[in-house]
Amino acid sequence: MSVEPPPYARIAAELRRRIEAGELCPGDRVPSTRAITQRWGVAMATATKALAVLRQEGLVRAVPGVGTVVCAVPRAPRSAAVAAGRLMEGSSEESAARRRLVRAGIAIADAEGAAALTMRRLAAELGTSAMSLYRHVQNRDQLLALMVDAAYGEAALPALAPPDWRSCLELSARAQWRLYRKHPWLAAAMNLARPLLAPNGMRHVEWALAALEGLGLDANTRMHAAVSLFGFVRGCAVDLAAEQEAGRASGVTGDQWMQVQEARMAALLSDGTFPAFTAARADAGLDLSGESRFTFGLDRHLDGLAALIAAAA
Repeated sequence: MSVEPPPYARIAAELRRRIEAGELCPGDRVPSTRAITQRWGVAMATATKALAVLRQEGLVRAVPGVGTVVCAVPRAPRSAAVAAGRLMEGSSEESAARRRLVRAGIAIADAEGAAALTMRRLAAELGTSAMSLYRHVQNRDQLLALMVDAAYGEAALPALAPPDWRSCLELSARAQWRLYRKHPWLAAAMNLARPLLAPNGMRHVEWALAALEGLGLDANTRMHAAVSLFGFVRGCAVDLAAEQEAGRASGVTGDQWMQVQEARMAALLSDGTFPAFTAARADAGLDLSGESRFTFGLDRHLDGLAALIAAAA
């Protein structure tokens, strides 16, 4: 007569299977005790014991301020498709359900910011239970990765590239910029130090690398040029989410906020401490909008690449 393992052991076994299968890689967060109690319907003590088993086995460790993450132990690498949680996994019915989750998640993040996106909030939007969502995504992190990939997929690059490298890079950069303006949360969701494996985002890097081939630049230089351009556009957009949240919380637009600060700025500049700044600011043609900063920076970025290419030639 077989004895069914206790709940904590079953939960630990499921998480162990995910780690060993490569679904959870070193550094990935595993479900918190609260998430375990919600997903498996167990007590907090049971969830704590399940994670303790994995820690004793050396599979996970606690990171202050982050949570419990998978240890850096050798595991079979998962593919980019699994890491990003590609939308086309599973049956057509499952894929359709996952797409619906992703579209709803993007709508919430667009309207209320990424911080408002929780599994409970998403379930309420879809008229279902939070537990049912876990049949389609492992956790919020995977949902966010799916959302990032889907958002980048909206910026389809043409089948036929422009004839010169500069036009190619500008086309991609401006497509990314439009995406970040449409989805203010997207730039902050990316991290080039620990990037999400979003295939649709990687296509922009691939596009730039292809455009720079045959120009005398070595592979290391081409890769740095492509990734730096991607990072430049993201850097220009990373404040969009904070601006959206500030406007939503205060009801004051960015232009209105600047008008309110005008008197304080005038007082700051009145004693002549910043003469160059004061003189430039007084120029009638000054335009320092987000769009102008992006355009100026993009042009100078491409000018620098042009000089590098000319030197290599």
